[in-house]
Amino acid sequence: MTIDPAASLLLALLVTVAACDQAGGVGGETADNDVPTARATAGPTERIEVPKVERVGVWQPGPGGTQVPLWPANVPLAKPDSGDRPEATGNGSPTVGGRRWHWATYVTRPTMTLYRPTGRNTGAAMLVLPGGGFHAVAMDLEGTEVCDWVVRQGMTCAVLKYRTPQVWPQRNGRQQRPAVLLGLEDAQRAMALLRQGATTWGIDPQKIGVIGFSAGAYLVADMSNTDERTYPATDAADRQSSRPDFAIVAYTARMLDNSGGRNDLQLQPWVKISPRAPATLIIHAMDDSVDDIRQPMAYALALNDAGVPVDMRVYAKGGHAFGMRPTADPVTTDWPGQVRTWLLGLGVL
Repeated sequence: MTIDPAASLLLALLVTVAACDQAGGVGGETADNDVPTARATAGPTERIEVPKVERVGVWQPGPGGTQVPLWPANVPLAKPDSGDRPEATGNGSPTVGGRRWHWATYVTRPTMTLYRPTGRNTGAAMLVLPGGGFHAVAMDLEGTEVCDWVVRQGMTCAVLKYRTPQVWPQRNGRQQRPAVLLGLEDAQRAMALLRQGATTWGIDPQKIGVIGFSAGAYLVADMSNTDERTYPATDAADRQSSRPDFAIVAYTARMLDNSGGRNDLQLQPWVKISPRAPATLIIHAMDDSVDDIRQPMAYALALNDAGVPVDMRVYAKGGHAFGMRPTADPVTTDWPGQVRTWLLGLGVL
């Protein structure tokens, strides 16, 4: 029997995204009223399985968002594992906060979507890296919904739609980081573009931070600890630093080397730590069954050993991929205020 590679990839997407990153969305393209009526009355604390629906189409932002390509159209880019397959959008399962979440996938031409504050502008900016297990990019719960909050703080917000899917290879039964990580290239380019366009967008180029969730949180850690780029310089923007001025890591993944035992807090060999990493805030729930609490603990200890200021906010309950949708778990309503207090302490706001 011959298995269609595209069908195999789609199956991996549906299974892995649900297991690894249960949040994200289409940011204005798909309304939540597509939840079946029988399920729509579920309480916001429940996570209810809903049918997944995927359709061909390029993700588009809702009102107020300006989508910007990361590279000129004539610049060749390494393709995701899906090759030239047309971009698609879809919804994930289960629900989060009583509502569906949505993704973009088969992304070959990455973009960032900017949202500007309508009132007071502090000059600060936040790049948002949604999760999605590197199989998709969760675009609402861990993207546009975060930007809704960011702009209310008087900051410019940019949501990254990075190239996916990209499978992490296995060697001797153990996961390995790809030598060239497409999502990292896109995140570095987005940060460089924000600095290059700071004057145009009303941004202080020394107050540009990043927040990431799950797979996106791994990208935050990666770009915080390196200046090296794996893509050739395209234009003047690539002479700008890609390292953020502050970093927020929410339920991070793919960092812990657990081969030494349950209480061994060693990082994977591909996780490099730099004393030049920015001040970092880590948010995690103790009952996260997808990414163990030891993931951020190992990263926090390594940063601290390198002399990098690091704060942690750890909650007993919240699970994985809680985003900003209120539930009975205190983390969902508390962590945005913790971020604001932390930013005030840094002098960002």
